[in-house]
Amino acid sequence: MAEENKMEKLVRLLKRRGFIFPSSEIYGGLQATYDYGPLGVELKNNIKQAWWKMFVQEREDMVGIDAAIMMHPKVWEASGHLQNFTDPLVDCKKCKKRFRADHLLVASSLEPKYDKEQPLEIKIKDLQCPECGGELTEVRQFNLMFKTFMGPVEEEASVIYLRPETAGGIFVNFRNVVDSMRMRIPFGIAQIGKAFRNEITVENFIYRMREFEQMEIEYFIHPDSWEERFDNWLQAMKNWCKFIGIKDDNLVLHEIEGDELAFYSKRTVDFEYKYPFGQKELYGLAYRTDYDLTQQQKFSGQDLSYTDPITKEKFIPHVIEPSLGVDRTFLVVLLEAYTEIKGGRTITTEATKDVEILLRLPYHLAPIKAAVLPLSKKEPLASTAKQIANDLRKYFSVQYDETGSIGKRYRRQDEIGTPYCITVDFDTAEDKKVTVRDRDSMEQERVAIADLAGYLQDKFNI
Repeated sequence: MAEENKMEKLVRLLKRRGFIFPSSEIYGGLQATYDYGPLGVELKNNIKQAWWKMFVQEREDMVGIDAAIMMHPKVWEASGHLQNFTDPLVDCKKCKKRFRADHLLVASSLEPKYDKEQPLEIKIKDLQCPECGGELTEVRQFNLMFKTFMGPVEEEASVIYLRPETAGGIFVNFRNVVDSMRMRIPFGIAQIGKAFRNEITVENFIYRMREFEQMEIEYFIHPDSWEERFDNWLQAMKNWCKFIGIKDDNLVLHEIEGDELAFYSKRTVDFEYKYPFGQKELYGLAYRTDYDLTQQQKFSGQDLSYTDPITKEKFIPHVIEPSLGVDRTFLVVLLEAYTEIKGGRTITTEATKDVEILLRLPYHLAPIKAAVLPLSKKEPLASTAKQIANDLRKYFSVQYDETGSIGKRYRRQDEIGTPYCITVDFDTAEDKKVTVRDRDSMEQERVAIADLAGYLQDKFNI
């Protein structure tokens, strides 16, 4: 399979099999917005549930919140988003298209100059529009936040913003969580939720969108322990990458250094992935010192310090931030799982040149855990098979499929990553057993109907 075609093939499969659809497609679509279909929403939910279980449920030092998308504008003034959350924008004077100036420089093998506290310094005069060759405008800074109004009157006093990240809701609730849950440092607050960025350019399917979902943690610590805590979270994120099926060869840890490091950060590590369209960021881990709580305390006038109940030391907690995107995780999981098998596994003839698609999704993330396939639509096989499917739905997601040959039905399930196919055959009425086929090994095992739910739950470790 040619690597440059992998994304196109995956995108076609995801639409055809109900994972992702272009948003508002009947009206021609809306750029960089996508709708998750029946299988997509199952996979996405499985990713979020697995993340929550690993990073919140199984840890005694973690709690979660679900903060509002619309927040007081002072939150974003304190965080610096109103002043500094910008990208360098240029327009083509001829074709009127817009581009990120730093992306044009990288594409031209030029390096933009960074300053820790100042916007990007870019000299664009020697570049031309990549679309038509036209002259480009001077660089100007474009704020990425979506601006809207609260209330019936559109005036400056009613301006609010859709949140550009989920972290703001965590910081403004720091005191509420400490007081209500009696949390002691070190501890973390986790949140899964939507964020919005009015990106100048969007690219590569769901890799960069204007509406996306984040899985973020703000872990509050004493500054003396930051190095140990950072290393612990670095290992935890490595474990997560392995858990969702990322191969070591496709993952690169990039230590951010020098001018690229944010002025408030002492250490940042980007988890980069080797996508078909290039090596780009997947996740981020940053030690943000006490910048966030200090800023929110300054602008709100509220005391956001913490007093250690044992030592009585009072200080502003420092923060380590593991930041993971749901949509990018979704994309990477599918890129890792996408497999083409020439000649096919379930439909074979000597003359066939067919290519079978197989999604080798981790079993715990698969949107459909099992498919029930009767060898005949006739009774009593059909009723028995439907009853088996209904019984299994109490525990996990199941599909029932009686249309087409058994080989074609196996293939349909392989394409969506279903780990187990359960065949109800003509011996089932006599021995009260079914044949369970494993997606990856294709091994088949005869299992009693009465033991089926427990058998599969053991396989999924649920």
